[in-house]
Amino acid sequence: MSDVQEAPPRLWTPNDDTPTSYTREDRAVHPPMDDPGYKSTQYRHPKQPLVYVPQTLTEVTGPQLGAERVHGPLDADLTRQHEGMPVGQRLLLGGRVMDTEGKPLRGTLVEIWQANAAGRYRHRWDRWEAPLDPNFSGAGRCVTDDDGRFAFTTIRPGPYPWGNHHNAWRPAHIHFSLLGRAFAQRLVTQMYFPDDPFFDYDPIYNSIRDEQARRRLIARFDIHGTVPNWAQAWEFDIVLRGPGATPFEEAW
Repeated sequence: MSDVQEAPPRLWTPNDDTPTSYTREDRAVHPPMDDPGYKSTQYRHPKQPLVYVPQTLTEVTGPQLGAERVHGPLDADLTRQHEGMPVGQRLLLGGRVMDTEGKPLRGTLVEIWQANAAGRYRHRWDRWEAPLDPNFSGAGRCVTDDDGRFAFTTIRPGPYPWGNHHNAWRPAHIHFSLLGRAFAQRLVTQMYFPDDPFFDYDPIYNSIRDEQARRRLIARFDIHGTVPNWAQAWEFDIVLRGPGATPFEEAW
């Protein structure tokens, strides 16, 4: 019998040919799967203890997801996907996707989805009394470049009521989904804007126990990237792991 121990499962990263071990982050950073303040979480997680299944080569390498994931420049420009301009403040939304050491991650698919300027989603279950914008669908995607950068043109979303508790309103936010080269490499988070009056009352934002971690979900205004008389610029960097990790939906 051999006394050589089996190596732990390893995860491939898109900018490095050498796999690295996957480590779970501090539970104080990422929100729990079941949070009393966010009522519907009780229906969104397993009821039995999780069983750990080691990742194999199949999960971390295939199917390969390449450049064809983006169909054209309009995928990243949410203001030009229809005949007219959407209502609202135009935003140039950019940032970098980085690993633990701050190295850029190229080839990462970044998807966003959001409400319109009135705070309404183009979704059949969103029926609150705010107008739909015929020129805004609210979804976009792009792939990070060699510097790990992504860039979108969109409009600033509005806050909206969501029925979780009495007089419940979500702060204005944009959803982010990151997908590497395989289905097992997906992370989801939300981006907020500074000084939102609903922060103190929102159980989703406050489900992140660490105050410094919550601040990492707030975008930074960029006056130098702002285009005069046309669009504001905002920056939102995403760090996948380590002490500066961006909070993501929990996947324990």
